[in-house]
Amino acid sequence: MDLSGYSYVWLIVAFIVGFFAVRMAVGYWASKKVSDAADYIVAGRRLPIYMVGASVMATWFAAETLMGASSTAYQYGFQGVIFDPFGASACLFLSGFLFTRVMRRARYLTVVDFFERRYGKTMTVLASILQLMTYFVWTGAQMVAAGTIVNALFPSVPIEVGMVLVALWVTGYTMLGGMLADTLLDFIQMFFTAGGILIIFLFTLKQVGGWDGLTGISETLYNPKPFTLLPDMRGDAGYLGYFGGMGWMYWVAAWMAIGFGSVPTQDLFQRSMSGRNEATAVWGTYMAGVLYLFFGIMSPLIGIMMFKLNPALENPDGVLVAAAIQYVPPVLTAIFMAALASALMSTSDSSLLAGASVVTQNLFPLFGKKLDEKEEVKWTRIMVGINGTIGVIIAVTAAVIYELGVVAWSLLLVGLFAPFALGMYWKKTNQWGAVAGYVGGFLAWVIFLIIAMNSGLAGGDPTVVVCEGDMDCAFWDAVYIGSFPAFFISLGLVILVSLFTQKVDPPKPITDIDGNPMDISLKNIFGINPIKDALRKMRPEEYD
Repeated sequence: MDLSGYSYVWLIVAFIVGFFAVRMAVGYWASKKVSDAADYIVAGRRLPIYMVGASVMATWFAAETLMGASSTAYQYGFQGVIFDPFGASACLFLSGFLFTRVMRRARYLTVVDFFERRYGKTMTVLASILQLMTYFVWTGAQMVAAGTIVNALFPSVPIEVGMVLVALWVTGYTMLGGMLADTLLDFIQMFFTAGGILIIFLFTLKQVGGWDGLTGISETLYNPKPFTLLPDMRGDAGYLGYFGGMGWMYWVAAWMAIGFGSVPTQDLFQRSMSGRNEATAVWGTYMAGVLYLFFGIMSPLIGIMMFKLNPALENPDGVLVAAAIQYVPPVLTAIFMAALASALMSTSDSSLLAGASVVTQNLFPLFGKKLDEKEEVKWTRIMVGINGTIGVIIAVTAAVIYELGVVAWSLLLVGLFAPFALGMYWKKTNQWGAVAGYVGGFLAWVIFLIIAMNSGLAGGDPTVVVCEGDMDCAFWDAVYIGSFPAFFISLGLVILVSLFTQKVDPPKPITDIDGNPMDISLKNIFGINPIKDALRKMRPEEYD
């Protein structure tokens, strides 16, 4: 993706600089509103439904959704983007229905608070480590996209330099304003990003001949059925080149990677827990799911249409930008490019704050470092800076956009989802079972990953063979395929070990942030709150 020859590069740069300036200004303003950790981490739990929904949607509507999904759909159609946006949207609806209400009712500041109160010290450490690993990689994925954009605008600037420059800016305003700055900026940015992708979609749709032209597209680069979500086991495509049992394993794993893997994540619950009450948290999550699916599906549709318009692109990674430059008026293109840069910053700041929150709220107290309110804010800001540095290092080491983002959630899928879901819904779950599921799921994932690469699973060809010796391709495919059996091993270990260790490790009840037992009967756990409760104005004394 090289924009150096584009006549209106200066306009794109001007809009990006403007977006950057607004972000830093909002960060400075928000820093004056922060008085304690609740203000900094969950915006004082006062956000209305439209802020919660917009913030979750903007955070997830990131660089890999916009750039990566269009590129992958150009090659594989809808099959290639089951991970995101389809799996990601499913995750939001699943979280809103099964988990958000309890997390908000407990008034947790981090998702690790649940593991700490439900299981104890060991699981707190393990959950914290996995959250940090995930957000280090997730931040790195956004920095890769940032460096790509800077390099496209200024080819003489190396991608690595672009990563560092954007990382410094994002880390700066996040350190200042925390969640309040993030949510305000997310709300603003959502309109530009969603509006931009809609405009590109409409202009590209016009180029292919409208809806008839779109629905008449019969192939993409590697898939003769671009609009099907199901594997083509009887045809030539299979699922991303895999057939038989291995193809079906890959397909299911694609849904689970983000659909389940993104559930026990700090950035998602950090925003829903910022809602002013339970109903706001739940309906804000549903709102984000609807918005994400509606606007998120436009990116792969653009990729599919671009294959019909230009089936010989040298670099499919730049297909979305190519569509904007070729078919959209310059001013609108400039606004979208600025919004694209802003989108990756929205995800980056969320990732930075999520990882920092886990350290100060869960790890520091666990190891005896007690902080007062001012020290909590100070150390969370320091950890934001440290997380940004680590994210850049990872980005320079593994410069892949779409795959790097999705593999982060595979770690959570095989290690943390089963202890989280069963711990909330099954009273017999104990710490020994949770630890067994965590460790066993991870080890099984590594083993099955190696098997998938070298021998194949369920009678399928090894990923090295399908990828024709391309080790990067073989590794990424094996990551997802191996997560399928590893997930069920994790689930089984949590159940079996918990049952056999009830006497030596009695299960702990779920408690709120203050240690009070919570009523989580099936009658009041599901996210079916009346929407009127999410829309009504609250009196000052009702906020918690």
